[in-house]
Amino acid sequence: MKNHELNSRRTFLRSLGMGASALSLPLLGHADNLSYQSEYERIQSLFTEPDGSNLFQPGKKLGIALVGLGYYSANLLAPALQQTQNCRLAGIVTGTPSKADEWMKKYNIPKENVYDYKTFDRIADNKDIDVVYVVLPNSMHEEYVVRAAQAGKHVICEKPMAITPKACQNMIDACKKANKQLAIGYRLHYEPFTQEVMRLGREKVFGAVKFVESSDGFRSGDPNQWRLKKSMAGGGPLMDVGIYAVQGARYVTGEEPISVTAQFGPKTDPVKFKDVEETMFWQFEFPSGAVSNSTTSYISGVERLYASCEKGWFELSPAFGYGPLKGRTSKGPIEMPVVNHQAAHMDGVCKDLLDGKKLPDHITGEEGLRDTRLLQAIYQAAETGKKINLKA
Repeated sequence: MKNHELNSRRTFLRSLGMGASALSLPLLGHADNLSYQSEYERIQSLFTEPDGSNLFQPGKKLGIALVGLGYYSANLLAPALQQTQNCRLAGIVTGTPSKADEWMKKYNIPKENVYDYKTFDRIADNKDIDVVYVVLPNSMHEEYVVRAAQAGKHVICEKPMAITPKACQNMIDACKKANKQLAIGYRLHYEPFTQEVMRLGREKVFGAVKFVESSDGFRSGDPNQWRLKKSMAGGGPLMDVGIYAVQGARYVTGEEPISVTAQFGPKTDPVKFKDVEETMFWQFEFPSGAVSNSTTSYISGVERLYASCEKGWFELSPAFGYGPLKGRTSKGPIEMPVVNHQAAHMDGVCKDLLDGKKLPDHITGEEGLRDTRLLQAIYQAAETGKKINLKA
């Protein structure tokens, strides 16, 4: 495209009131003979919902409905939504009437924005809700992500994305079919200490990463909780906090593992852990030659991300919890601002949605699918006692 034509197009977009936000998007169909009318219609469509409403409104906050009002929603997400700039708590979905009454009073949620699991699909008619955040047991993620997409809503889904890769792909396909975006709850990707260790590893600030220790675990409590039921969780600590350790090794090296070996730990409480593993160990190999060693457990409070490099080292400890995180390197402490993880995550996702941007790959359904495949490969390696070669 010639310079004078590009300048004319920029002037045209500014006249629409979109300016730089629209220009940051890839313009589709760059044929020089494209009419301004078709250009206008195409740009408008990027910001227009199926009902004709315009998503791009200065000062607008996206309405989020939380599906499932357990610990994470009640103690972390809902309070965080009181601090967000780009989104707000607009609705809830719960099967417990007493919770619905409590939340309506506490957060001034109108009755018409409260749903149960039978009436959930009516959310399609609610223009006050733009995003559905699925905070349910792992086995329920697929159903409610698909139903949310079919209702015409963008979706955030807690991690792990699903129990099986097939379920993940179904979720991705449903959102694409509905022309809605799907984000996975990778809150740490918006957390400053985590972003810094990503940078240190990928930019080789201390030389190439050679070895990573990435581990996360805690002592589980109630023996009747859904996390200890394989049909609901898909597994034990690996399917809960183990995914943080998988993510840590991946985002520090900036690489995808090419092989994995794994071992089940002993069961010190075979009654409590009759359905799922109590502890898991695994080792990744990466294309650069880097290796990682990881542990996840429901009986040990381990939480560390450490990288040994050619010319030094860096670590976060604690590394994966709700904060504040702490870090240091072979040259001294890591100093970064402390943020509310959940608020930063939801604000980041909703800012991209408001701006009409495609969500970054590292928090999308495709990323969730990659992690789910790795979790299943770890189980396969532990069950067979063999090294599993991983496809790129």
